[in-house]
Amino acid sequence: MPPSTQQIDAGAALRQRRRLSASDQAPWLHQEVASRMLDRLPVIRLQPTAVLQSRPSLGGGDEGLRQHYPQATQLWLEPDAEVRALLAQRLKRGFMQSMVDKLRGSAPTELITEPPAGAAQLAWSNMELHAEADKPELVKRWHAGLAVEGCLMFSCLGPDSFIELRPIFAREGWGVPAPDWVDMHDLGDLLVHAGFADPVMDQEHLKLTWSSPQDLLRDLRALGGNLAPARLRGLRTKAWRERLLQALESLRGADGRLSLSIELVYGHAFKPQPKVKIAATTEVSLDQMRAMVRGAGKH
Repeated sequence: MPPSTQQIDAGAALRQRRRLSASDQAPWLHQEVASRMLDRLPVIRLQPTAVLQSRPSLGGGDEGLRQHYPQATQLWLEPDAEVRALLAQRLKRGFMQSMVDKLRGSAPTELITEPPAGAAQLAWSNMELHAEADKPELVKRWHAGLAVEGCLMFSCLGPDSFIELRPIFAREGWGVPAPDWVDMHDLGDLLVHAGFADPVMDQEHLKLTWSSPQDLLRDLRALGGNLAPARLRGLRTKAWRERLLQALESLRGADGRLSLSIELVYGHAFKPQPKVKIAATTEVSLDQMRAMVRGAGKH
């Protein structure tokens, strides 16, 4: 399914982001994926002066990014005013630490609603894209905030995530347990369409296990919720919950534990030099000319 047509309930996605952002810590899986992304940073031979973190309250990679790039300004991109207010409070609580960091020469944190054009050399998004209703617009925002030859790194869920829940929900008549997550090849096409060059996509499969269905439900709720418009609507009863717990017992394997699959998609791409179309008369802005000259000087 192309990313532009993937069905995500935008209202549910907004409520989910606000609920998750209210916690002082990113969801447990997001923190693990952030650690895996940080391990990939040495492949990107950049020393950015500014890092654009897209919706940092979800990602859990801020501390690691600061350790990798202590002199880089951290640009926290958060378009939602309610979540932005929460982040502003956290920055205020950390005021004394920020003063100590400043005395040590560490760069500041800036909370922004839109990325300044070409401000960052690295754009970072962890476990955000799969739950975004308007994926093309989000990717365009990343592209706009990156400097020429800057790098984008992101992660998200892939199509095989929680796939074992689908036959259970179909059998019980409960709609779908999750949206149809976008394939990594379609995400690569989305990056190219937004103006990125040389996207490299990778995937990783995890098998998560639990001792009880109650623990499984608790951890899934900590990740967010069902964003599919075709999900079962209405309030749940205790009787429905008991049916769900019983149905989840079918996930129990030979080792006695319940298991679910997670597919993680990783991607990185670069913002190339702008291409100038050649015509009988070609107009080139001064900024474009400067960018082309700088690019030519590096070869």
